[in-house]
This record gives sequence, structure tokens and C-alpha cells, in this order.
Amino acid sequence: MSLRRVREVAVWIWGYLGILNAVAFLMMYSDKKRAKRKRRRIPEARLFLTAAVGGALGILLGMKQFRHKTLHASFTIGVPLLLFVNGVVFGYLLMKLAG
Repeated sequence: MSLRRVREVAVWIWGYLGILNAVAFLMMYSDKKRAKRKRRRIPEARLFLTAAVGGALGILLGMKQFRHKTLHASFTIGVPLLLFVNGVVFGYLLMKLAG
């Protein structure tokens, strides 16, 4: 793979992660707002799925910023664990591209 192609793919990966984490952060904001208004909530499974496919940082930052889901052990343990897994997986992909 050419260096130009590697750079293109790396930009796409970083773009994917940036957009996904922004969406994840906004999902936490929206869910907190819905919780306060006693409205229909975003399912926890959807929040975890978003974290699992690369949005763990956005979910974690949203938890901290909006003080949302911070008392749920599944979130306080699971989301940092998923952040670690995201780092390993996407780090591996980027290293594979470089090597």
C-alpha cells in the first residue's frame, strides 16, 4: 500500500472516530435531558453499542460532563474498559497501516 493510501485511510479512521465520539457525547446529553423531562430514553444497549464501535471516549466524556449514568456500575466499569478496547483495536489498525 502506498504512503498516500495509508494517509488517506488513517484520515478516514480518525474522521470516523471523531464524528462517532461527537455523536456519542451528544447522545449522553440528549439522554440526560430526556431523563430530567421524564421522556422516552435512549436504551442503554444503544449507548453501549455506540461505545463498543469506537465511541467510548464520547460516552465517557458525556458521563463526566453531564453527570449521567455515573452511579451505574455497568457504565463506570464498562465504558472505561471499552475505551481501552477501542484504543487497542484502532491502535492496532493504525499500526498495521504504518507497517
